[in-house]
Amino acid sequence: MDNGAVYYRRFLEGDRDAIIDIIADYREGLVLFINSIVDDFCAAEELAEDTFVKLCADRPKFSEKCSFKTWIYTIGKNIAFNSLKKKSRHPEESIDDFYSIADKENIERNYIKDEEKRHLLRAMEKLKDDYKQVLYLVFFEGFSNPEAAAIMKKTERQIRNLLYRAKESLRNILEKEGFTYEGI
Repeated sequence: MDNGAVYYRRFLEGDRDAIIDIIADYREGLVLFINSIVDDFCAAEELAEDTFVKLCADRPKFSEKCSFKTWIYTIGKNIAFNSLKKKSRHPEESIDDFYSIADKENIERNYIKDEEKRHLLRAMEKLKDDYKQVLYLVFFEGFSNPEAAAIMKKTERQIRNLLYRAKESLRNILEKEGFTYEGI
């Protein structure tokens, strides 16, 4: 059992401090993953907060059929897609659009330590959404193909195909920029 599940069980049993441990362990990665869906860093931060609020307020049951990380990322993904649906019905201008992206740079710098990975992340921004998401989940977050399939609601075969096509597209982008990354 992973730490997130232990923390969540403690939280459900009344230990309010356990939610702080969950947030500390999963916030940065969840924000970056949600950002790959909504393409708005400020909104991604808010949606990640909404994910943690849902845990606190609704206290959904964790069935342990997957890892806690897979479960919480799936909740975050669903919240992000619901937000996109809502925005498409009611487009609005947000004051957050006028803020700098300094927060995104700080989290990227802390989360993705070396220069190659930062370059890789920037190149990934040019990919189709499904490609970005599958690469991020598998390579940056370390999810297995079955876990990525559960989060993205695809079959394992679709995930393998997406990974293959995503890596090929990313390799082409990187080669055009004169960069080679050995992990691809």
